[in-house]
Amino acid sequence: MELPPFLLNEWLERPRDLSFNLAGSAGPRWTMRELLRLCGGEPDLAEHPLSYAPTAGAAALRAEIAAHHDVDPDWVVLTTGAAEALLLLLSVLSRPGGNVLLPMPGYAAFAGTARFVHLDPRSYPLARERGFGIDLAQVAALADGRTVAAMTNCPHNPSGAVIEPTECRSLARALAGKGVPLVVDEVFHPIYFGDPRPSAAGIENVIVTGDMSKALSMPGLRLGWVIDADAKRRESMIRARSYIAWSGSPVLEALGLQAMRSRRAILERTTRVASANLEELRSFMTRMRDILNWVPPQGGLIAFPWFRDGRDSRPFCERMAERGVLLAPGDCFGMPDHMRIGFGSQTDGIAPALAIIEDELRRA
Repeated sequence: MELPPFLLNEWLERPRDLSFNLAGSAGPRWTMRELLRLCGGEPDLAEHPLSYAPTAGAAALRAEIAAHHDVDPDWVVLTTGAAEALLLLLSVLSRPGGNVLLPMPGYAAFAGTARFVHLDPRSYPLARERGFGIDLAQVAALADGRTVAAMTNCPHNPSGAVIEPTECRSLARALAGKGVPLVVDEVFHPIYFGDPRPSAAGIENVIVTGDMSKALSMPGLRLGWVIDADAKRRESMIRARSYIAWSGSPVLEALGLQAMRSRRAILERTTRVASANLEELRSFMTRMRDILNWVPPQGGLIAFPWFRDGRDSRPFCERMAERGVLLAPGDCFGMPDHMRIGFGSQTDGIAPALAIIEDELRRA
């Protein structure tokens, strides 16, 4: 199947000489040495057997992920990042003529994966006039007899909007009446700026996907998961994974186990860095309010401001890349007048990068 270009991935992988990368969506980077030091030098990878891992993933790691989401460990299926989680889930849900409801704007991999498994991606709008919030009645009304799932993510990529637990329950209940599960991507959970929120994994008729790449800041481990209370779907996903990948890497799962056991320290660092950088971004947006507007993120590690005059952001992002600051143009998310700014990874602060952006904005 010929898939459309993955614009975000192509933009991020283009070779450049950069001083600041604000286009990504992960938290502060960890090295292997830092991770091993955090967990007391364990595991001893030199003695770790290079055998197969269980197809569903190591039981100890699944238990830690379950504790992170406050669910039964049996509900957890490990995957190679959130990408495989989405692929496995949509592949077992797919049927001829089926469709899946997706947020717009949203992460492009959602629609691409749907097409890959022969599902029709159908968008529902997240209007910036409503703070990129979901119109629950609209989403429920869009679900028809061919809808296999409705997807969202919380915190939202690219806006940082958050779905309240009561809203999530209401939408899941309305969709259940049509036999449609609600899939909530939680790769940024539990990074919230305000009151903490529980995972949606315990809500009836909700399937959750997650990974260690964003809030947990370790994309190189390539570990993700699906949390699903439905045993038949889990069995189907495990069977599909046995064909696609057989299993994950036992070495990466061993490292992932240590990271999950140390998740409190990892998440505290992510929250501390992101919160400080968000305050810098708030000040910047106040200074730039004659040129830019935004919906301040309620959670996650990204913001999605837009040009008030409606201009296409890609030429500006190209100029910024030439000046050593990488931003993600809004056309990667179907909204060209926007740009995505990641504020979670820069441990030394983002003020110097914002000063360069401000200088370029004032020149335009």
